[in-house]
Amino acid sequence: MPPVTTPRTALLVGASRGLGHGLAAAFVDRGWDVIGTARDPAAPSPLTGLAERSAGHLTVERLDVDDPGQVSALRERLAGRRLDVLFVNSGTTHHEDTPVGVVPTEDFVRVMVTNALGPMRVIEALSDLVADDGLIGAMSSGQGSITNNTAGGREVYRGSKAALNMFVRGFAVRQAGTRRSILLLAPGWIRTALGGPEAPYTVEESVPLLMDVLESRLGRPGLAYLDREGRIVPW
Repeated sequence: MPPVTTPRTALLVGASRGLGHGLAAAFVDRGWDVIGTARDPAAPSPLTGLAERSAGHLTVERLDVDDPGQVSALRERLAGRRLDVLFVNSGTTHHEDTPVGVVPTEDFVRVMVTNALGPMRVIEALSDLVADDGLIGAMSSGQGSITNNTAGGREVYRGSKAALNMFVRGFAVRQAGTRRSILLLAPGWIRTALGGPEAPYTVEESVPLLMDVLESRLGRPGLAYLDREGRIVPW
């Protein structure tokens, strides 16, 4: 008899819709077990529908990355689990055409917490569940590249993703003694609730490319900041 293989497990934070849901579906299609998070797992969503059709390969957990208590509670519920991939997909935007110096403080803080601090809280809290040769990643943006910012605009969003990049880079330094792969993924401008209807790429055409990049980084230690084609994005 052929040996029984255990499916690899991915935890996808922010999987209820858009790219997160698309990635959850792609992981399941490629034979992974998936834990997907949503702010309200009881509410009907594409993710809950996918879970019902997944024959047990997808489970849904509650998590709002803005709430440290929910991050701690998720860590407790997953105690003892082994993850091959931990990937955080979290993003919001506000005051896209407003210079950062006149953005209301509360709006600035909300974007920074959702896009940078919240994802890092999740990574810090759950990283010990990830296998020594697993992957820890976050959805960044090409707009987080300081080098490539020649057009300006979207100052708070750009700043939040640049902050996320810096925080993940600092985290990667602390992972230098492991075989873990650390990934910042810039998906491009995609037609989601965040990207808007004018974006040139659809979720359906983007997800297979993003999945290929994610799987290509497994077993490759160290930090990478890559786009949807697997090309290096300058910091």
